[in-house]
Amino acid sequence: MIISKPEKVEPIIIDDGKIEKRILIGSKDGAKNFVMRLFRLQPGANTPYHSHDWEHEIFVVKGKIQAVTKNGKFEAEQGSFIFVKPNEEHQFVNIGDEYAEFICIIPYMPNNE
Repeated sequence: MIISKPEKVEPIIIDDGKIEKRILIGSKDGAKNFVMRLFRLQPGANTPYHSHDWEHEIFVVKGKIQAVTKNGKFEAEQGSFIFVKPNEEHQFVNIGDEYAEFICIIPYMPNNE
């Protein structure tokens, strides 16, 4: 069993510091089925608009994000959850005045951490 806190995990810096990604639980911990990641987006920051072959589950920990899909834009705030289906195009945008954080759980596959 591993018990820790996100601040003890070194962030991966993306987009000149506008986005931080922390792999909270992954293959380095012996996880063979899922990867749990924590993303922190600065105000106005966004993930790329993209899709992939696997589903993932999102839980908004802090702030307010906009989920962008081909079917529209949807707001999710602290305590909300989002299910992204396999191959569904999506993007997340921090639409708040402070940083936003969300947990993203995906199936483990080599090179998707």
